[in-house]
Amino acid sequence: MVSLSVCNGAPNRKVTEKPKVMTEQQHKANPYYSRTVTTTLTLSDAVWKKVLSPAVYEVARHGSTEQAFTGKYWDYEGRGTYFCAACGNMLFRSDAKFSSTCGWPSFFETVRSNSVLYRKDLSFGMERTEVVCGRCKAHLGHVFDDGPPPTGKRFCMNSILLEFEPDKS
Repeated sequence: MVSLSVCNGAPNRKVTEKPKVMTEQQHKANPYYSRTVTTTLTLSDAVWKKVLSPAVYEVARHGSTEQAFTGKYWDYEGRGTYFCAACGNMLFRSDAKFSSTCGWPSFFETVRSNSVLYRKDLSFGMERTEVVCGRCKAHLGHVFDDGPPPTGKRFCMNSILLEFEPDKS
């Protein structure tokens, strides 16, 4: 089970080593994964449980949250594109990533307006806006109105639901 955590003021550190890059070839267990197909997926929970790892499944389908300051991308500074780990949908560019010190990777805008969808989240006695993948409806994280210009948004995402592809130099 992935644990829930809040920003606890842990010290900042920079990560420059490259996280493992998954390719579509490596997603053989998930026939629904594609970085080029953009049609909406409507699969049963049982199907998702078969094609996703247990940790990705728990966050994507049950809205769990990885612990702050533990995800592979919270302080990663590589240049490239972030995709949904469940379905391959393009979500964010590194140009929109910023250091928010909250312990999760944060972005001020998505790649496309339909990259993500929004849902009202009233869990834990708070009113928040949940962010889900626009293709597969996987829980990605939440969006807040305390981000930098030009949008003022902070898309606070779970690293486990992101995959990174570096720009070709």
